[in-house]
Amino acid sequence: MTRIMIVDDEPFILKALTRLLHQRTDWEITTCETPETALQALASEHFDLILSDYRMPGMTGVELLKQARIRQPDAARLILSGQADMDAVLKAINDAEIYRFITKPWDDEDLVITLRKALEHQQVIIENARLAAEVKRQRQQIRDQLAELRRLESEAPGITRLNLDEEGYIVIRDEDVGDLDPS
Repeated sequence: MTRIMIVDDEPFILKALTRLLHQRTDWEITTCETPETALQALASEHFDLILSDYRMPGMTGVELLKQARIRQPDAARLILSGQADMDAVLKAINDAEIYRFITKPWDDEDLVITLRKALEHQQVIIENARLAAEVKRQRQQIRDQLAELRRLESEAPGITRLNLDEEGYIVIRDEDVGDLDPS
């Protein structure tokens, strides 16, 4: 189940967004009226996406999302604001690594599409990190295997080499196998 947190100090905004998302998605929605309650929820619950108002008493949405990034780095982060101040947009993108800055009033369809795209983007980032970790693990495994091959070769020269014929079959000579007489 996709879990979304919405943080806004205006209860009617929270109700409107919750109603919209319940009508168009099957996401589980958690709302918080203050950044402090949002931080408490982030400490004990996992969220896939966090949508925060920009201007709130006590803490800006950027400050909240910076802390959210530390607590839940895999969650997509978006800002919702009535003022589209370009400096604020750039600060939010750089400081909190937000996916998108959405202006109020929003278009319902655009908002839902943007949230879906943010979730898809975040899944790609998570999958890329997983694949990078897998490549790193495999590279270490290859280094370990090469070290073992070098060790074996130093103890018994030629042990890691095969004689192959033109068709790729292993060629075994009598001197390679020694005395095969079972008696």
